[in-house]
Amino acid sequence: MNSINRRSVLLAGLGAAGTGLLAACSDDASSSPSLLSPSGSQVARTEKKRSGTGRVHRLHLTAASGMLDLGGGTMAKSWAFSGQAPGKEIRISAGDTLAAELSNQLPGRTETSIHWHGIALRSDMDGVPPVTQTAVRAGSGFTYRFIADAPGTYFFHPHVGVQLDRGLYAPLIVEDPREPLPYDDEWVVVLDDWLDGVTGTPDEAFAELERGMGGMDMDGMDMDGMDMSGSGMDGTASPSSSASSGDGMSMRFMLMGATSELLGGDAGDVRYPYHLVNGRVPTDPAVYTGKPGKRVRLRIINAGGDTAYRVALGGHRLTITHTDGFPVAHRQADALLIGMGERYDVLVTLGDGVFPLVALAEGKDGGGMALMRTGSGSAPRSTVRPAELDGLIVTASQLSAAEDVRLDAKKADQVHRIELTGSMARYDWAINGKRYDMADPTANPLLVEEGQRVRLDFVNSSDMWHPMHLHGHTYQLGSTGPRKDTTVVLPKKKVSVVFDADNPGQWMLHCHNAYHGEAGMMALVAYRA
Repeated sequence: MNSINRRSVLLAGLGAAGTGLLAACSDDASSSPSLLSPSGSQVARTEKKRSGTGRVHRLHLTAASGMLDLGGGTMAKSWAFSGQAPGKEIRISAGDTLAAELSNQLPGRTETSIHWHGIALRSDMDGVPPVTQTAVRAGSGFTYRFIADAPGTYFFHPHVGVQLDRGLYAPLIVEDPREPLPYDDEWVVVLDDWLDGVTGTPDEAFAELERGMGGMDMDGMDMDGMDMSGSGMDGTASPSSSASSGDGMSMRFMLMGATSELLGGDAGDVRYPYHLVNGRVPTDPAVYTGKPGKRVRLRIINAGGDTAYRVALGGHRLTITHTDGFPVAHRQADALLIGMGERYDVLVTLGDGVFPLVALAEGKDGGGMALMRTGSGSAPRSTVRPAELDGLIVTASQLSAAEDVRLDAKKADQVHRIELTGSMARYDWAINGKRYDMADPTANPLLVEEGQRVRLDFVNSSDMWHPMHLHGHTYQLGSTGPRKDTTVVLPKKKVSVVFDADNPGQWMLHCHNAYHGEAGMMALVAYRA
């Protein structure tokens, strides 16, 4: 399996799998152990218990190829929902039912899905082929229908191959009808690292990364002549920028030399020509217009494939109020570090003028920028680096859950050691030394039982940081840390998280680096029948 392109196995096998694959995971399966089906009676029973308003929001999402305007005359041929990236924001109230019809109009025989990132929804609507559904074939559709009962900042994206690193993503905001946080306005901020349709495609990038560095003649490389990051301080690069190893192997996408103390060393695998804020390059930024003295809630989403961002608003301090949709004890910061898949809500009281909201690509050259304009004045240069970026930088490990969402102290019924393994040399990213096999998706599951308190001990034995995302649940960092669904695990470090097994079904646990996950750093968390 490891010698074959995993994506090809997934796309070739899903058509034949159909409902038969899901049936093999059902309560009646003869395999051992017996797992709850993602569409079984327990899943339906749990869905009925969710507090619903009865309101149904219906929408249509078309996944198709097209030319995207990234600003500044930069056009990229990519895939997106309804012709824009980020896609149109979905905004509902907690307890509402979302009925989203996906129409797959992607080219060729490309299959896709939608994963509703961070939402504790019913398992058969989670959008993970081949575990919870059959992939949506080109020319066909699928309707996702579920109750979203937890308010917060979420987003959605595909869960097939490395499609996450195209333009197929959009914010999903679930409002609290009894919102306790006082503010005057909101701004949803989506961060992304971009290469699709500029230097190549994510599939081409993954194919290059998969070869690893083991066969490269590192001594033969012209390291001095290499652009190690592929981007300049304005977050842009020539689409033709590339490098080669001494044996002629192309290094069009592989990033070398990117380091960050905040990330424990190696900052990333992939070189990106652009870093975007709300779909715009920093030379032609998105602009929020407000009034001085107003209190604004920023909902910040990192939809990137391989980049952590250090985020700051020039001339302002941030008050962190939520992470991954759940409230935290308020914490002041000059900047925050946000990994792929993470979301942070912050409050700012606007000053008078024009201020850069900068998303520095952590450990890499360049970054993204947007503007907050409240008065007259010229816009700062796209290369601006606010002093706040080097001030007090807060990460999730420094936050505490708000008391009303903190889990009760309780001994874990089940403990799973989640060792994160692999290296750039062989690009063999895995969990507990086993690369996830799409052809055998229920092999080696991490078993839990409904009603259990579960502890996951993330032990990172690799030299790379990993943002670890659990579907269908939120966990708590330690005994009092924030409630999250995605957390950064630094190299050679251990992070323990706990959650209550209260959402039966089958759920993915994986690194939210799109390329690490596709290489095999995934596992199945499955409820025992």
